[in-house]
Amino acid sequence: MFKKIIGLAMALLVAFTFTTQTTSHANDIQGHLMVHELTYWSSLDVIRADAKGNYNPNRAVTRGEFASYITRALDLPESSSYTFKDLTPGQTLTNEIQAAAGANILSGYPDGTFRPNEKITREQMAALLLRTLTYKKVPVNGAPLTFKDNEKIRDEFKAAVAANVYYNIIRGSQTAKGIYFEPKGSATIAQAAAFLYRMNTTIDQYTDNGEDDTPDVIQPADPSSYYIGKISNGVVTKNPTIYFSYEQAVAAQKAAKLNLLFKGDKIISMPAGIASAADTKANTVIVYADSNFKKDLTYAVEGSEFKYYSSTDKYAIVRLADTKGYVKMDEVTLTPSSLLKEQSFYFVLDGYLHHNTYNHITNKYYGAYVIGPAPSFMKTGARYYSQDGVNFYSDFLLTSKVGTYYSYFQFASIRQHSNYTAEELDNIILTLLTERQSQKGYENVLTDSRLLGMGQLLKEVEAEHNVNALFILASAIHESDYGISENSLKKNNIFGITVYDSNTALGTTFATRDDSVRAFINQYANLNYVPQSGKFANGAVPGNKTTGMNVRYASDPFWGSKIAGHMFRIDNRFGKKDTLSSQLAFVIYNGDQISARAEATQFSERLYWYKAKNIGETKTFGYPAVIVEETTGSDGYVWYKLLSDDNPPSRYVWVRSDLVTKFQAN
Repeated sequence: MFKKIIGLAMALLVAFTFTTQTTSHANDIQGHLMVHELTYWSSLDVIRADAKGNYNPNRAVTRGEFASYITRALDLPESSSYTFKDLTPGQTLTNEIQAAAGANILSGYPDGTFRPNEKITREQMAALLLRTLTYKKVPVNGAPLTFKDNEKIRDEFKAAVAANVYYNIIRGSQTAKGIYFEPKGSATIAQAAAFLYRMNTTIDQYTDNGEDDTPDVIQPADPSSYYIGKISNGVVTKNPTIYFSYEQAVAAQKAAKLNLLFKGDKIISMPAGIASAADTKANTVIVYADSNFKKDLTYAVEGSEFKYYSSTDKYAIVRLADTKGYVKMDEVTLTPSSLLKEQSFYFVLDGYLHHNTYNHITNKYYGAYVIGPAPSFMKTGARYYSQDGVNFYSDFLLTSKVGTYYSYFQFASIRQHSNYTAEELDNIILTLLTERQSQKGYENVLTDSRLLGMGQLLKEVEAEHNVNALFILASAIHESDYGISENSLKKNNIFGITVYDSNTALGTTFATRDDSVRAFINQYANLNYVPQSGKFANGAVPGNKTTGMNVRYASDPFWGSKIAGHMFRIDNRFGKKDTLSSQLAFVIYNGDQISARAEATQFSERLYWYKAKNIGETKTFGYPAVIVEETTGSDGYVWYKLLSDDNPPSRYVWVRSDLVTKFQAN
């Protein structure tokens, strides 16, 4: 335990006893401004006289001396946990420095040295004093820094200085121009005695009267400071030593060979695990292309799951779908593998592929939905994992790939017309609503649903705007809860238009349900998302967070998969008129913009460019396309006739076959 102050009377007695000693023993302390503090620590053998009996109170104290003061004052046990290459083993000073290092009160330099003979600066001393307070489990608090030379205090030491100011341990130097901290200045032995004395008083305030009386409750970590630790067998251990910069903590972590890094109580680096979108004001987290957060790639709703690669105190490198990028560290939560309770997964049941999605904030599953027929490489009873719904793995860290699977409706162009008639679509709607009527909350669905009688409108819009009728219906079912959501009933808004994650009470009001449908097509799909001229063009399919509308249209990473699931389940039940009706492909970005031409020759008119495209980390994505015809052009190239991404009256374009890759969908 820390050697304790035993009251003013005893301190005065000690001072009186000391001053009656021989002059040779006290010739440089008598009359000193800090005689009381020096006398106290010398009487406890913390600060020692030299061979002539002098204490040299005005001499600058060294790093080694101050470390030895702390070790003697705390009576720290010997330790060999940390050794320094510039210290001689077995020497008293070496043992005392190693004891303080073993208690995580001090650390050396990144090169493995301690440099005991260097003068300790005032900001370095502040750091050691704060670590001593932490060792004694004193709450870490800080006061505003008002020194005239605040700007000279390095950022990694500001929290330590603030804590010392808060507890009145270090007060600064009073001058005619104000109070200065002098962070790079050295401290004298007398000042070291005073700082230790005030720190001892602070520790007393947080202990009882017993001998070993540190509080049982460990105070929360300083959220602006860094800590190192480890995870082993599902148990997280965090060292109490405080580091005031990220670089300092990383160096200590490497030296100690530990696998966790903290900022406050937040894990900011781990060996392996899952990253998830944290609870933010916007309720969403953006994935950026760069570590400066200048160019955004896509985004996800809070609670969503990312593949984790690495991280710093500023960002984490993650993958959402097949898009690898940067997320802000304060907008993401890192969960080491052994601490994971659950995560999203895929499974096979009754011959169909199901997806069960998990929210990492609520720690609850949303519920499973059917995507399509199960691929042959999956077995019933096993769990499979995927970020993009295409590349599947047997482990949640996505390291052991088992196969590739493309859901047909997720990657089939919405420019392709449905084979269902208006009457058939009305029958589908009526059947689905009738089945819903028996469920709680759907008692009035057959009278109130805004989807009733929608078939004719769907086919008219499809013919006029080249947007698949089944896709529109599936989107409306998903966004409006079968036409009875609050926005549907009160605002005729069946697509959640202008309903944002940050405020779900918002939403545009439409005069009629039909106006809502036309707005979905004209203000969203055919304006910004489907044509290559659109602001958010990533492919004319529902897609995922790497390709298709889902990249920018919805914060739910599986919006495209869920829309496709609705389409599959409807088609699979009511006639299978649309499934696998076309050959699907990707127009692959190869570094240059790709021309979509009016005829099968490179000399033909260019109708539009396929823009530069992020094809994904696994390079399994491009611009989704539907191949209608194949021919050899007059220029000698083989050309594919594709459904055009452009708005009507455009219907088809031609693209060279060497720029297109076919794939088999399920």
